[in-house]
Amino acid sequence: MKTNEKNVEVLNDLIKINNDRAAGYEKAAKENDAVDQDLRTIFNSLASESRTYANELSRYVNQSGGTPTDSTTTSGKLYRVWMDVKATFSGKDRKSILESCEFGEDAAQQAYKEALKTDSDNRLSADVRHVIEAQKNKLKKSHDRIKLLRDAQPA
Repeated sequence: MKTNEKNVEVLNDLIKINNDRAAGYEKAAKENDAVDQDLRTIFNSLASESRTYANELSRYVNQSGGTPTDSTTTSGKLYRVWMDVKATFSGKDRKSILESCEFGEDAAQQAYKEALKTDSDNRLSADVRHVIEAQKNKLKKSHDRIKLLRDAQPA
């Protein structure tokens, strides 16, 4: 099978972003107090969502003749370190945790936007482009959910 390198490269970048997102939400869920069971439930759900997206993208990497990545991005690792530092100084209050999560959601949206933007020459297959657009739209709903939760917190 001939490898569609463009598909593989774009998809593996998005798999890394989803791996980062899942790891970030798992970390946020573990660091929440018992009082924040609602956030823990949401964060576990969002981590699961990203694992599902990464698995879906991995199938397309395989179909394109490539090998799916299981790593994270360098910026993702930096994001998690930044989240650690911010939590240390902020006292881990709900608003700070949600702000950190929104930062991660913004990064995911940007990654998907860039993946679609780099396909200006239409080298991604139609089915791959469709799955990227569908995941981007679902991630936007998750972003908006986190933003609403953050905005509902007292200043």
